[in-house]
Amino acid sequence: MDDAVRWGILGTGGIARAFALGLKHAPGAVLAAVGSRTPEGAQTFARELGIGQAYGSYEALAQADGVDILYIATPHPMHAPNALLALGAGKAVLCEKPFAINRREAGEVVALARAKNLFLMEAMWTRFLPALAEVKRIMASGEIGTVTQVHADFGFSATTDPEHRVNKRELGGGALLDLGIYPLSIACALLGRAESVQASAIMSSSDKDVAVDTSTAFTMKHVGGTLSICSCSIRARSASELIVSGTGGSIRMHRMFHLTDRITVDLQDGSSRTIPTPYLGNGYTHEAIEAGRCLRQGLIEHPLMTHEDTLALMALLDRIRAQIGLRYPSDT
Repeated sequence: MDDAVRWGILGTGGIARAFALGLKHAPGAVLAAVGSRTPEGAQTFARELGIGQAYGSYEALAQADGVDILYIATPHPMHAPNALLALGAGKAVLCEKPFAINRREAGEVVALARAKNLFLMEAMWTRFLPALAEVKRIMASGEIGTVTQVHADFGFSATTDPEHRVNKRELGGGALLDLGIYPLSIACALLGRAESVQASAIMSSSDKDVAVDTSTAFTMKHVGGTLSICSCSIRARSASELIVSGTGGSIRMHRMFHLTDRITVDLQDGSSRTIPTPYLGNGYTHEAIEAGRCLRQGLIEHPLMTHEDTLALMALLDRIRAQIGLRYPSDT
């Protein structure tokens, strides 16, 4: 392929709009097409964002010429089916988090991408932001000593409307898949594979057929003996910070840690400094740049967000959900 990477966006919701705006700052990226469930929805989105082609079905977008990669921006339960649709049509895929509802679905998507030798990546944008790269650099330098643990939380007070997606079990609602995946993913990115996990949650209802988790906390023991303590909530506006602690100091990723533009290093001798970590566009730009680089190089996965990373994270989410009693229709 040439230097230009031609993108299509599957879905027209808020996350699709945010990604489209971020894509404008990615060198060599062309937003070529959008697909919606209706022609009207696709045309409105295309007109507002200056997109050349609008398709009135996801199937039509998947089959469209002139598109190299599709960004999947639909509700959680549709991620795996939509990714399979795109891969089946020969398109590379960047799939919004959570990658799927469960490990089984994720495995099916990864297997198809590998069989067809197509690029596939979970859109965990935090892994590609300058702040995380700087945190990793400081950890590796030994400045804060031997790293022993990570604390991370992510919470906001979401709507209590029972029809909103965050509160609907059939739409993959709850705090864990929407927010908890951020501290889960970044803790594993910083500390490595999790050997064990223990979780507890507050549920929205005693009826398991409708309940989702409103607040969940979990601890993970990682390879090498480190520990992460994570929490998420759709009923609490938390600090939403992340702290990496070691024997000689700590690193703080400020609110909201998944999109922070600065980090602070505090050392045992009392010294402290704050380091700016600005990002391009609205933050989504960096994952788009990296996906484009992989396509140009003929890679089918990114070394910072591999297929195995995604499958391991989905397995952890399954284990947490089993412990807190959260099941979705596609689990059966």
